[in-house]
Amino acid sequence: MNSLNPIAIHLVSLGCPKNLVDSEVILGRVGAEGFVIAQRPEDADILMVNTCGFIESAKQESIDAILELVRLKDSDPAKRVVVAGCLGQRYPEELASEIPEIDAIVGMSEYPRMGEILGGLMQEVRDARRVHVGDANHPAWSEDSRLRLTPRHTAYLKISEGCDNPCTFCSIPSFRGRFRSKSPEFIVKEAHELVANGTREINLISQDLTSYGLDIDGEYLLPDIMESLNEVDGIDWIRLLYTYPYKFSDEMIDAVARLDRVIPYIDMPIQHIDNTMLKRMGRRLGEEGTRDLFSRMRERIPSLVLRTTFIVGFPGETKEQFEKLVDFVQETGLERVGVFPWSAEEGTPAEKLPDRVPEQEQQRRVEELMLVQQEVAFSWNRSRLGSEVDVLIDSVCQETGSLLGRSYAEAPEIDSTIRIPAGSGQVGEMVPCRITETDDYDLIAEVTGNLQSIEQAEGGEVDPRITAEGKRLA
Repeated sequence: MNSLNPIAIHLVSLGCPKNLVDSEVILGRVGAEGFVIAQRPEDADILMVNTCGFIESAKQESIDAILELVRLKDSDPAKRVVVAGCLGQRYPEELASEIPEIDAIVGMSEYPRMGEILGGLMQEVRDARRVHVGDANHPAWSEDSRLRLTPRHTAYLKISEGCDNPCTFCSIPSFRGRFRSKSPEFIVKEAHELVANGTREINLISQDLTSYGLDIDGEYLLPDIMESLNEVDGIDWIRLLYTYPYKFSDEMIDAVARLDRVIPYIDMPIQHIDNTMLKRMGRRLGEEGTRDLFSRMRERIPSLVLRTTFIVGFPGETKEQFEKLVDFVQETGLERVGVFPWSAEEGTPAEKLPDRVPEQEQQRRVEELMLVQQEVAFSWNRSRLGSEVDVLIDSVCQETGSLLGRSYAEAPEIDSTIRIPAGSGQVGEMVPCRITETDDYDLIAEVTGNLQSIEQAEGGEVDPRITAEGKRLA
């Protein structure tokens, strides 16, 4: 690569936090190889989109993003369009055939070669091969030296790849591969690197956190990883996202309760509560086991906040089974809930199931369940009035100047926010506050004590869907 005229890359990152980490790894590695990261697509030689291929709406968003980059290429034929991520891994030949303007499709196993592939696109004599997609079951390698797309104070840390769970509605194992744990040494090393870069909140992510270690020595090692990360100085919050209920052991419950930096917030999708539906979904924990697990978690983890997700309108779901789910949400007082209509995913067992629920009825059930959950969430917010919490400031509201942050009870990007007055702190600071008002899902608070300052992240809030700073990376 010509150091006087380096190749500029603009990356659009779509999908889940796991994909976001992949984008950060790609940018960090190609940056280290001399590429420049362009803030604007107009300034880039290579336009890349890291796609999502999970459900139909996500696939369509990815296709729209690809076509938008293709239109930019139409106005400047010297540009190159590259597709990475799950959609490229899942449908490489179809994308190459149906969108010939794509210059390269790069699967996940080829990410270590990304610099070589991108550099080859700009050469006068180019490799005729457009599709660079290998086996999805690549090792869970170290993901250090990332170019962060989140604010410096919060980060995602991926501890494994792939999934072995037999959920009948899910296509992820077909393109993310079988479950593979990242080595404990890699995880701890990455945590130290993140802390050195100003991170104080680490969100552990995986398709299934609870299976961590099973492929290493046949044991569930999530408590061990929590213990190791709890000893890393500089971390304030360690949050668990994407746990699996069937494998959430008493040892894991006790680790969350005991370790001071592991916050009492657990994301645990259970998908339904009716036994027949759970069996059709391929879930391994039934209603009795789920209720017992939630009860043990509540008893042993003080101030626990539970997030879960439900699928409604799954094939064969009767009105009675749906109403049972509604009653469960009302009874259990789950603090955070997401509700999604079932969609037929190509190649999954559920795609072939009979007795589909009409889309209009699916959407009606989504809205009904969300209204029920809304009352639960609003009531819980009211119960928090007067309580004192530490608020981690994420951003500044451009319209009002007020600061937007979160307590331990709010995960980044998916949960509500806490507003505090302008001038009460800076992005990346943790501020002791008292909750004074509710505003539907959001809360309003006042500062009550001294700030716990860290160096403010350069540039403040970063949009995780767009790009990194447009600067040369050494």
